[in-house]
Amino acid sequence: MPWRKGPYSLYGINIDTEWRSDWKWERVLPHLSDLTGRTILDVGCGSGYHMWRMIGAGAHLAVGIDPTQLFLCQFEAVRKLLGNDQRAHLLPLGIEQLPALEAFDTVFSMGVLYHRRSPLDHLWQLKDQLAPGGELVLETLVVEGDENTVLVPGDRYAQMRNVYFIPSAAAPENVAGRSAGLLNGAYRRRPASPRQRSSDAPNG
Repeated sequence: MPWRKGPYSLYGINIDTEWRSDWKWERVLPHLSDLTGRTILDVGCGSGYHMWRMIGAGAHLAVGIDPTQLFLCQFEAVRKLLGNDQRAHLLPLGIEQLPALEAFDTVFSMGVLYHRRSPLDHLWQLKDQLAPGGELVLETLVVEGDENTVLVPGDRYAQMRNVYFIPSAAAPENVAGRSAGLLNGAYRRRPASPRQRSSDAPNG
């Protein structure tokens, strides 16, 4: 069965994957608040690779959601090899199926926003999962431009058919600021370098 997010190395067994998710994690990690003791939601987690990295960074609990059954099978296979570790769990759900829990210290949405037909709804759904004072980590493809710049691709973008919305780095802040209650507290924008932006599509 094909593996998308990874790679893994378990007990001397190397599992190659379609994407180098370790590269993305290495780019994101320096910009994160300390994850020690945090309860985390990973939206669109795939087979759960990044959840294990979050646990390794000190998170108390990581919950991932992804509706793809294959990813759930892969996650459970890895967890069994890790001694049935109960610090990470994958629910085969989309975020629209979650009630507004307001329970997570950190919510990750990495490589998801540009796949959403309604990105503003996605931002609200992410906010509804954050505990008071929680942190949203939003990682997405971006285009050059000001806070009003958004690209709506045609049939394909970076060989992908399911890309609907690519904002500038400043656009999510503008959208959130115009929606009462969506933007609370500090907003920290951490733009990637040109090299990082160009590598986001294949390195999930």
